[in-house]
Amino acid sequence: MKRQIKILATVMLMAMTPLCPVSINAAVTDSVEIVAGDSLADDFGVVENDTSEALVTPIESEGFHQSLKRKFIEGNAGFMSLVALALILGLAFCIERIIYLSLSEIDAKKFMQDLERKIKDGDLEGARQQCRDTRGPVASICYQGLLRIADPSEDIQRGVVSYGQVQVSNMEKGCSWITLFIAMAPSLGFLGTVIGMVMAFDQIQTAGDISPTIVAAGMKVALITTIFGIIVALILQLFYNYILSKIEHLTSQMEESAITLIDTLSEYKRGKHEGEILDEA
Repeated sequence: MKRQIKILATVMLMAMTPLCPVSINAAVTDSVEIVAGDSLADDFGVVENDTSEALVTPIESEGFHQSLKRKFIEGNAGFMSLVALALILGLAFCIERIIYLSLSEIDAKKFMQDLERKIKDGDLEGARQQCRDTRGPVASICYQGLLRIADPSEDIQRGVVSYGQVQVSNMEKGCSWITLFIAMAPSLGFLGTVIGMVMAFDQIQTAGDISPTIVAAGMKVALITTIFGIIVALILQLFYNYILSKIEHLTSQMEESAITLIDTLSEYKRGKHEGEILDEA
């Protein structure tokens, strides 16, 4: 790598020779001697001296953290702080919803199989206890249906559907704030764009001249704030779509479980009624 850097420097010096013959020729001669010395050292196994290492110092590239920090400062810290605040608050709501929905998920099929078996066996108290001991909206709507087992089937269905809507509202709680921050982030970026343009025109008016240097400062602020605002909106949108997919999955589980519960309770009540008729006969 060092040899390649030295050869590149030599070629650049040779290209600049017509501009300054005396000084450049001397530099070219020294560079050629250094390259030749390094080649002989590599061929014969001689260790490079400290002088040749001191002449060529590798330039360290700027890290991602430092680059992000520099762009944040260049984009006007006031507006960039608002965009960062929108990202932090939006992610806080997203993480809270993801944790809540993840804890609400259960193996609905296995749960309903156990519950259906207990209902058919006449163990209604055991079925209620199973619903109380299980977390999530599926168990909650089943518990509400079991509490109304003495009511007609239409009333049971109406109660389960109403309580299911309440559970869906609980799952969607906080999603409106996420959509707010998704809309705010690019809006703040566009606001920074407008203010950057105003700054550019103010500088042009102050200087009394249009030059690329004057215009570039304001335009840079405008573009950086817009880029960060769009990036924040994209990040929050990905989390929001993931949350919506989990809500849809839980809602479908609730609907399927409610149908299974109502059918099971109707069958249980019908069998119980037929048994009472046989006993009377």
